[in-house]
Amino acid sequence: MLVMTGLQVWAQDQQMNTFIDQLMAKMTVEEKLGQMNLMPGTSATTGELKNSPLLQLIEEGKLGTVLNQKGVEGIRQLQDAAKKSRLGIPVLVGMDVIHGYETIFPIPLGMSCSWDLKAIEQAARIAAKEATADGICWTYSPMVDIALDARWGRIAEGNGEDPFLGSRIAETLVRGYQGNYGPENMMACVKHYALYGGAEAGRDYNTVDMSHVRMYNQYFPPYEAAVKAGAGSVMTSFNIVDYIPATANKWLIDDVLRHQWNWNGFVVTDYGAIGEITQHGLGDLQQASALALKAGTDMDMCAEGYIKTLAQSLEEGKVTMAEIDHACRRILEAKYKLGLFENPYRFLDPKRHETDIYTSEHREAARNLAAESFVLLKNEGQLLPLKKQGKIALIGPMADNRVNMTGTWAPTATNERYTTLKESMEQALQGKATLTYAQGCNFTRDSTLQKDGGFYRATPFRDSEQMKQEAINIAREADIIICAMGESAEMSGECSSRAILEIFDVQRELLEALLALGKPLVVLNFAGRPTVLTWEQGHIPAILQVWFGGSEAGDAICDVLFGDKVPSGKLTVSMPQATGQEPLYYNFLPTGRPVGENRQTFSKFGSNYFDVRNDPLFPFGFGLSYTTFEYSDITLNGRTASVTVKNIGDYDADEIVQLYIHDTVASITRPVRELKGFERIHLKKGESKEVKFEITNDLLSFYNYDLDYVLEPGDFEIMIGPDSCLEHLKKAILTVR
Repeated sequence: MLVMTGLQVWAQDQQMNTFIDQLMAKMTVEEKLGQMNLMPGTSATTGELKNSPLLQLIEEGKLGTVLNQKGVEGIRQLQDAAKKSRLGIPVLVGMDVIHGYETIFPIPLGMSCSWDLKAIEQAARIAAKEATADGICWTYSPMVDIALDARWGRIAEGNGEDPFLGSRIAETLVRGYQGNYGPENMMACVKHYALYGGAEAGRDYNTVDMSHVRMYNQYFPPYEAAVKAGAGSVMTSFNIVDYIPATANKWLIDDVLRHQWNWNGFVVTDYGAIGEITQHGLGDLQQASALALKAGTDMDMCAEGYIKTLAQSLEEGKVTMAEIDHACRRILEAKYKLGLFENPYRFLDPKRHETDIYTSEHREAARNLAAESFVLLKNEGQLLPLKKQGKIALIGPMADNRVNMTGTWAPTATNERYTTLKESMEQALQGKATLTYAQGCNFTRDSTLQKDGGFYRATPFRDSEQMKQEAINIAREADIIICAMGESAEMSGECSSRAILEIFDVQRELLEALLALGKPLVVLNFAGRPTVLTWEQGHIPAILQVWFGGSEAGDAICDVLFGDKVPSGKLTVSMPQATGQEPLYYNFLPTGRPVGENRQTFSKFGSNYFDVRNDPLFPFGFGLSYTTFEYSDITLNGRTASVTVKNIGDYDADEIVQLYIHDTVASITRPVRELKGFERIHLKKGESKEVKFEITNDLLSFYNYDLDYVLEPGDFEIMIGPDSCLEHLKKAILTVR
């Protein structure tokens, strides 16, 4: 990557400022508002626009940005229309490229479980390369919201519950997408600013209310990391912050984002968010639009509040010309950085669609990252990996289900090109073992769960008893049973909140019937969130959490099932014993009536439930391997903490070594432990490696009651191990004076 000197950056900025000054001097108020207007395209698939009204709006200077228009030919028409406008300002084209374009990587929550920053950055680079090959230069990603409640469907789009890991992934994704704004890079859009993952009861779009101390220490870090990595844009969230909708919150946007974090990109709303300000009770569309502009929101996505009301508000003195100019300028700067003024057709090379999309190289990267994302939750008796021999029964609603493999938020996927698990397994076992298949059950017994007549992409509904009997018949003749079960793709994602996280009843009934046969049984749990697997953990010999692995998921699952690759994924979310534990997270604050984290019994006056223990079923950072790793005690040498990790098992494998810190005495209550470092290492069987962590001041600092970022001297508990479970961590005390 070409790195510019400070002088070169200054010269480039001066050139940009001069260009935009001259352009804006020619613009009318209507043309400025047009740049602040974002509308949806007419096609999420490749195709021409034909007689779209968007073309007329662009020619008239009333529309500056379009979302969800896929394909070079259609986007070329947008730029042709822009060229015909009075000033010829190019169009910015955005798309929800969330976890890949046509080569689909695991859902973001799954990717985060790899803890592999190099692979995650590569995934973002590949997504950008493919999207720009189809004319798209702006992605509504990364989503960096901290999510503590598994009931919230959009947990699937983020990086889990931890602010440190979330920050590292956020900045990594920004670098991967944007690079140096080359012809194969696209602008990132950090979302959803802010606190969207804190929705009460896990219900999408719901109220968020928390202290500023919690915001700064737990929720803000990934946003800050992403914008300091150079993200070109930020998207506001739907929720309120301090009782003011985020899109109209001046403290959030102007004070924190722009001034405290010294960020100068542009802010766009989420879909229709300015219109939704009226539902929060802050006035009509004109009032809402004025509030959003004055708060620092630059671009209106699909509410048409700016284009329809701000001219009147300007005449009435409710907004100023300077506020409109600031918003318009930031959008023009983004187009300049993307090279659109120099060449509006920069991303419209039709040859690239054939050479740069869904290539063998991209597919291999997606397959490898998918395998790294899977988390082995249980492996009783070393049942896994399986041998490629005998008779294997593959059963379940995800076993031969093409369109569900990619998971939520994959609007650019070409599902017809992807293999099902059944097809991948047939290929992997060809000439070595016999594979039989039965669907066994639907995702749910109740078809009403298929929102909007099929939104959940469930398999066609058939008679449950007949399907169960078909599954029992093939399982009875098999040596081993593999069940591909869980959620369908759209049971997580936007507006897919769940109040009950246990496996659906019809799937449980099938599992019970299959277990009664006495055969070895493996569950592949497909999900876009942590689900409750308490019954499964007590009854099923082997459980592999596979999330939704993307376009190459079928092959990646086979790689891990049959031992060609060793599972190495670690949870980035706590998996509950019961839905009632939610929100559940490892870095909680202590109470005045603490209960031991793994306490087996009920404490009458302790902070606990009387029917479920406090600890998760599977903790943050947890994940088994086909091998075993042994950790030495911690050695402290000044501010350097080190452990030696040895592979004492039978497989070469990767391990993710995790550093946690606890501030034992502070001016405010501090979490029982916080992730402050990690390293992914590879060890051959019998090999040892020393892993070192430098304990910097930044790792020990926090925002105090006055929101000052401070390091308070004292004792810090240093913990290193394979996961966040207290009993699995080696411990030492570091004294800072």
